[in-house]
Amino acid sequence: MILIWEALGSAVLGLVVAFLTARWLPRRRLPALPLVLGTGAVAGLLGTFLAHAVLGSGHAPVTLLVAAGFTVAMLSLLVRPDRRLRRSAAA
Repeated sequence: MILIWEALGSAVLGLVVAFLTARWLPRRRLPALPLVLGTGAVAGLLGTFLAHAVLGSGHAPVTLLVAAGFTVAMLSLLVRPDRRLRRSAAA
């Protein structure tokens, strides 16, 4: 039963992190909002299951911390570079 609550909590945590990322970064730096939110939820679940497999049961706070870190890492893969900061090859 605890694993279900950890999974639900990590999915919600992933959604919150993804929503905050979408609010923090400009729209041109991220793909569509449903993709960002879906990636956040799935990354939270994958992070939880990975941490649960490594640590075992009974480590819920650490598991959620790993899920948050995994979510941030996966969302960072979606961020596009800012075109204004690029320099030309001649410079």
